[in-house]
Amino acid sequence: MTFRKTFVAVAAVAALAVAAAGAAFAQSAEQKALVDRAKAEGTVGEQSDGYLGFRVASTDAGLQTAVRVTNDGRRAAYARAAAETGVSVDVAAARAFETIVQPRISSGQWWRNASGQWVRR
Repeated sequence: MTFRKTFVAVAAVAALAVAAAGAAFAQSAEQKALVDRAKAEGTVGEQSDGYLGFRVASTDAGLQTAVRVTNDGRRAAYARAAAETGVSVDVAAARAFETIVQPRISSGQWWRNASGQWVRR
């Protein structure tokens, strides 16, 4: 791994830690529970771009809001990491997915790979 990739990965880890702390303020316990339940059911999954996505369409306004709030918190953290490391927000988000999010996807949950295919762990 090159120095730049290592630096971006470390910055992404720090940014996601900040995002998790920030999300605790922005995202309510109910919203977190909705996202966690939707991930377990396969409605929502992680994506290789660093954000949550709907694997199955949902009309649940509460869940849609919870996903948006989570993604907004992540986007802000990725922007901070990108600014600190001199890369694009997209690169910081993808690195965070590779180094932090993907390893934490639980067995049975879904994630979308870079080719756009949903994969079950």
